[in-house]
Amino acid sequence: MSWERALLSLYEQNADQAGCITYKEYESKGKTVRIPNVLLPVYHTTAAAQIEVTIDEEGNFLGAEQVSQEDKLTVIPVTEKSGSRTSGKEPHPLCDNIQYLAGDYKLYVNAEGKSRKGDENCHEAYMDALEAWHLSEFTHPKVDAIFSYLQKGTLVKDLITWKVLLLDENGRLDSKVKIQTAEQTKALVRFVVRTGQATDHQPEECWKDTSLQRSFVEYYRSQQKQKDLDYLTGEYMATSYLHSKKIRNEGDGSKLISSNDETYFTFRGRFDSKEQAFSIGAETSQKIHNALKWIIRKQGKTYDGMTVVCWESDQCNMPLWDTDTENIASGSPETADSEDVCEGGVENESQDEFAEDDFEEEYEAFTVKRDTASMTANLFYKALDGYRKQVDYTSQMFLIALDAATTGRLALMEYREVDATRYLKNIEKWHIEGSWLQTKFKNGAKKEYYGVPGIQDITECLYGIENGGYLSIPDKSGKHMYAQICKRLQPCIWDGNPLPYDLVRLAVERASEPQKYKSRYNWERILSLACSFVKKYRYEKYGKETAMVVEEGNKDRSYLYGRLLAVADRVEYRTYDRDKDGARVTNAKRYMSVFSKRPYDTWRNIEEKIQPYMQKLSVAERNYYTKELNKIMGMLSSEVFTKNTPLDGLYLLGFHHESYDLKNPNMAVEKKETTNGGHENE
Repeated sequence: MSWERALLSLYEQNADQAGCITYKEYESKGKTVRIPNVLLPVYHTTAAAQIEVTIDEEGNFLGAEQVSQEDKLTVIPVTEKSGSRTSGKEPHPLCDNIQYLAGDYKLYVNAEGKSRKGDENCHEAYMDALEAWHLSEFTHPKVDAIFSYLQKGTLVKDLITWKVLLLDENGRLDSKVKIQTAEQTKALVRFVVRTGQATDHQPEECWKDTSLQRSFVEYYRSQQKQKDLDYLTGEYMATSYLHSKKIRNEGDGSKLISSNDETYFTFRGRFDSKEQAFSIGAETSQKIHNALKWIIRKQGKTYDGMTVVCWESDQCNMPLWDTDTENIASGSPETADSEDVCEGGVENESQDEFAEDDFEEEYEAFTVKRDTASMTANLFYKALDGYRKQVDYTSQMFLIALDAATTGRLALMEYREVDATRYLKNIEKWHIEGSWLQTKFKNGAKKEYYGVPGIQDITECLYGIENGGYLSIPDKSGKHMYAQICKRLQPCIWDGNPLPYDLVRLAVERASEPQKYKSRYNWERILSLACSFVKKYRYEKYGKETAMVVEEGNKDRSYLYGRLLAVADRVEYRTYDRDKDGARVTNAKRYMSVFSKRPYDTWRNIEEKIQPYMQKLSVAERNYYTKELNKIMGMLSSEVFTKNTPLDGLYLLGFHHESYDLKNPNMAVEKKETTNGGHENE
């Protein structure tokens, strides 16, 4: 199925919702924010209204007010030309700017009582169009009321009386005053018609009245005389070469489909005219664009300039492909805040407000219960089983990614279509093959889970720097990495493709430089990601599973060197006074980067430096760590040990395994018993 067909089907499935404004609510900084969304009827668009005028059924003025910033989204009818106007005088059929609606506009714009340049005949053109609708068989009581009121030519005067518009010292509309961000002369006016008999289906607000919307659709269809073949549906209907904008957001001027090349004739050599090259029905085009706008605002995400949206063919709730394992397991996928959809992508739960002390209060990272992995896995599988029960063999998953190279053209960067069951299988594959112990902040609390981070977390771990206590990409020129990582990992998750090795290598390099991070939490996030990537890479290349416990039989040189480094790190840390030395970096971590490149030479330095710390430990602890070092050293042959070639990413798994084993509370009891026994023997 083509992307056009997929969107057309999406519109038809949800046509009963057309024209109904819904709101997505979320909490931001202690306040409830409401984001409006609407599946537009054909021949309608959305606009930001600045002024609301109330009249009665007879067209008598009742009042007016400025529209609040939170309630400005307004559904308005448009013609093919008015919906694509950038200049000129093509009026909208009902709601429009003041210079179109006000018969007394000329009296308040300059001293001579003449329209400004560009405003000539706007009102006359608007009234002619409104009168044609008013006199047609498809008129509506609200259209009749608005026509009767605007015929009086007192709109600006009424708005001045109600102090919605302000005059300057010369008695003209003050050009310095703005309503929201619009000049007074450019303010868009919407109408409320008081009938005294408002219902849910016929509210008094014109922009919410679906019967008024249907009235205009029928009227506009009756005006379309010329029909041609729609190449997408195979039907004869009115065609259009002026297509919608505002696709990614209300301020988006880029178009996905456009045909205005009458100079270079790109179709020449193949066709005689553009109609032969491509012809799409006006309503088909609007349904496709309206469905895309609706689904993007409902569940799309923005990574830098690229917008990505996916949906299931039957509109079933499905796990998000770019979220982390914990969100899927908990059944609460991330939602995008309007403030977060900006240049740098969607901020996730890990960036809640926190104090720096929250990260530093305890260094015992990854000290989780032994059943953390099984708990997360059980919840994850249970969630996937729930998703599988609601889809059938015909269900499809669709993904569309859009980006704009220029302000006028929107590119389809990616279109994917897979069976819903295969999608769930690949989601499972991604999160299980790369599962590792991860940590994040959610709802202001530290949360540990076993799985894979979300796309934004991965991007920030790979390319972010510390900013305000957490990892982010503040540099505007670097924010394109959000979109780049999204594009590169999407085939790995959707299609089960192998993980790119350069990302594995980058994660290992970042994790090998703990001294670059002030917050241990940030480095531990990177270390967990690196282990996750290395684990998945090993499974894809060698088919080897990796658990979250020390692999006692693993004699790989990199793995054993990583275990040695973890013991040295633990020995030094055990002598620290948390109040005085809490922020100190151990020698093992300080030398980690060079250790990964020249392990043999570097280990000699590290081993010498931990000797003074060994002497500070109790006899029992010293005995335990010495035995642990000797046990690991005994698994390295002299030939392998003395090699000074760089380690591969497996050394991080060895480091993490050994660190986890040394810090795990359940193991501490066993070790205490062992060390106490050794102490008594001495």
